[in-house]
Amino acid sequence: MIESAEKHWVSEVKSSRNILWNDQWQRVDAIGLELRIHHPESFRPIQVTCRNGETKPIWAFTKVVRLKKFGRKRLVIVHEQADLQDPPRFLLTDALHWESGRVMQTWSYRWSCEVFHEVSKQHTGLESAQVRNEEAVNRHFRLSCVAQSILQRTACSGAQSERFEFAQGKQTVGQKLYTL
Repeated sequence: MIESAEKHWVSEVKSSRNILWNDQWQRVDAIGLELRIHHPESFRPIQVTCRNGETKPIWAFTKVVRLKKFGRKRLVIVHEQADLQDPPRFLLTDALHWESGRVMQTWSYRWSCEVFHEVSKQHTGLESAQVRNEEAVNRHFRLSCVAQSILQRTACSGAQSERFEFAQGKQTVGQKLYTL
């Protein structure tokens, strides 16, 4: 669906995923380990600007590989420490022409999207929508976002003693819903 909209995607790959490497199907974590031990020079130092504007040094190896069911994709193996002793992150993209820095930069946007997706499903009823056409999906999505915005702005009537410690003195969504 994303590719049909002519958009590129970046995803983290499970370390147990098999890729075609030297004419053999091998686990991606085994390849990462082999590269780290026998060819550490293949990890290039790169400065990546993340979504929050902060520049972060990474050490990355990238190559276009073949995966079962997915075909040719770009694999990026990322370490955040120069000695390569940290657990690697395995990223995959359909953009075969992207360099490793751009893949990592795009991947840094994932967290805000994941939080939005989780909140949308849990608090606004987006997951339970039973609509049949694209216009209805768009309408329900927009109204769900409005509902979430209203919930976030609603004042809570709960007393200070009723507030939860984990909320650090702030009202929880449940308390706001109870107030409504």
